[in-house]
Order: sequence, then C-alpha cells, then structure tokens
Amino acid sequence: MVLRQTLVALWALSALASLAACSTTQSIRPRPVNAQAFAPWSDAPVEYRLGAGDKIKVGFLLTPELDEEATVAPDGAIALKATGRIPAANLTLDELQAEVETAARRNLRHPVVSVGVVETPSARVIVGGAVAAPGVYPLPPRGSPLEAVMLAGGLQPAARMDEVVILRRRRDNVMMMRTVDLNRFVSRADISQSLALAPEDIVFVPRSHIAEVNLWLDENIEKVLPFSRSVGYTITSNGVIVH
Repeated sequence: MVLRQTLVALWALSALASLAACSTTQSIRPRPVNAQAFAPWSDAPVEYRLGAGDKIKVGFLLTPELDEEATVAPDGAIALKATGRIPAANLTLDELQAEVETAARRNLRHPVVSVGVVETPSARVIVGGAVAAPGVYPLPPRGSPLEAVMLAGGLQPAARMDEVVILRRRRDNVMMMRTVDLNRFVSRADISQSLALAPEDIVFVPRSHIAEVNLWLDENIEKVLPFSRSVGYTITSNGVIVH
C-alpha cells in the first residue's frame, strides 16, 4: 500500500511535468491528479521511527543498574538485560517505551522506563529527478531541501529550482505534497521556501522536459526508491499498477 501510494504520487508529478513543460520558461506546477493520493500538507512534527543501526539509551528510574544503550539490529530487535530481545524497528520512542515496560514486567514489579535516541544513522531522505546523483542519502539534523539537493550532487542543467517537490508520508501512510521555490530561498533568503525535512521524505526536482515516462520511472523509481526489483509495475492510461 505504501509503495502503491508513492508510485501514484510520483506518476502524478511525471505526467503533469511532461504536459506542462513545452519550453524552459514555462512553469511546471505539480498537483495531484488523484485527490485520494494526497492529503493537505501539514508542518506538524513527524514522529521519528527507529531503524536498523539506530542507537538508543534506555533508563530504569527505580533500578538504574539496568540502564544501558542498545543498537537496533538488522533484524529490527534490541537486546536489553531487563527484557531480552524485543522488537524496535519502525516504532516511535513512545511505542518502544511501552514495549520495554511490558517486557520488563516479567522481571520487575513496577518498571519506570525512559527511552531516548543517541544516534540515528537510519534517518534518510530520497532525492530524485534532475539532480546529478539520484539516490537515498543520510538525513542531516534539520536538513533542508537545498541540503538534500547538494547531497545528491547538485542540479542538472535542465533542473527547475523554482518548484521543487516535497513528498511526505503521514503516519496513516497517506502521502502529502508541497512545492518550494529554492530560487527565492537562495536569492532572497525567503525562509518560507524551505523546511526541515523528515526521515523518508522524497525531494523531487522536475526537469523542464520529461519526454519518456518509462525512462523517468526507471531513473527515478527503480534506482531511487529502495524496493525489491521483484515488484513490478504496468503503465496504463489510468496510471501505474503495481504487481
């Protein structure tokens, strides 16, 4: 479902860009062609979800001798003295705290638990479109769209900085979309044209021309989004069907 919504979102961008861009001076204004694929943009903070490699610190208020740091293993679990192995990947800190408290009750009567983040190497941003090196990059703390573009090697000659697209997945897996004008941000220091990126955000830089949708999908989906090549898609008049 998450992959389907992401594909629909990016299909909308490609189709609209190819229709709107007849010259390098013509404006590209991405907008959803399927209203159900997008939700109104919200700047509300996105809860961080843990991933493999993240390091956390777990504290036990009444039994501080059990305090320890743990790293989320590749299988998504952490191992604590008070709980043994418990799942952690894709959980928020509040959710993990509840998991630790529940598991610790097997050995402790009234565990009072706190969980904090030490390092978040799994935080990443996906950068695609008219950049030098589309891909998945580590997300710097409070990283901006401009930083993401620079991480991806900068812009290609045909890139449009005035309408860079940001896609973000809500907690219910519905995609939100907004655009930012990086020209205004750079030339006029207009902070309204930037934002702090959240983990798993997609930054898409449109070209002035997108001639072949198949080529665009191959470049900006299969090589950018981290999913198995065993997942396929079919282009139809109504969009992309995942199979």
